[in-house]
Amino acid sequence: MSYLAPKEFVTKMVDAGEAKIFMSTKDTLIRAYMAGAILALAAAFAVTITVNTGNPLVGALLFPVGFCMLYLLGFDLLTGVFTLVPLALLDKRPGCDLKGLARNWGLVFLGNFAGALTVAVFMAIIFTMGFTKAPDAVGEKIGHIGEARTLGYAAAGFGGMLTLFIRAVMCNWMVSTGVVAAMMSTSVTGKVVAMWMPILVFFYLGFEHSIVNMFLFPSGIILGGQFTWGDYFLYNEIPTIIGNVVGGLTFVGATLYSTHYGTRQARNAAGPVSPLAEPAE
Repeated sequence: MSYLAPKEFVTKMVDAGEAKIFMSTKDTLIRAYMAGAILALAAAFAVTITVNTGNPLVGALLFPVGFCMLYLLGFDLLTGVFTLVPLALLDKRPGCDLKGLARNWGLVFLGNFAGALTVAVFMAIIFTMGFTKAPDAVGEKIGHIGEARTLGYAAAGFGGMLTLFIRAVMCNWMVSTGVVAAMMSTSVTGKVVAMWMPILVFFYLGFEHSIVNMFLFPSGIILGGQFTWGDYFLYNEIPTIIGNVVGGLTFVGATLYSTHYGTRQARNAAGPVSPLAEPAE
């Protein structure tokens, strides 16, 4: 596994954020659509494994296969651009502004949602034999997930929404760590191993991922879950997106930038350090 030092992969993070701002609309939408579809399929895969084995850990252990595939294919998740794109603005890269950030985030949201919704419809057809019978065990499970993670939060009031928000923050802390971890290595094996660990953590702990939810909740509604589109957006998707922004940018993007990239820039501006300088206590 070829390892890159933090100051090297943080530079790659800033460069990636800049590139995404200037990416064409067509490429942004295609890459986001495919990322949403692949992650949705991985979620269906993990839920199916959990239902069939009765062991959530097995599903969580295998879920990261989808994340690894979409990353290695160069596709974009909303959770990743939440972390990377703002770094180009923090670094004051030419032409990178709030308008470009909003454009990227908006297009990636649309692409991810369309991809996840496509897979939601496909899997609903499979779970119901083309809507000719009641959902199978996996379909029923997905419907119950949607109910518990919308109406369940709403019923708990402020405490429920706070729990949802914190789960979303911690989700993108882990997911964006996976994105960054992949930049630490120049080998496929190294990238996969580095991504697998934090993605496993987020999925097993039941954190709230905005793109996974773009599959689970529409699927639940299609399959007869007892909640509405309004419940989904109000009591899950919108708070989850806000939490994902905070988690990825605060605990991963800005943190790594400030300590590995920002300090390097400041040190370069100050000139070389004397070899006779006293070490910090």
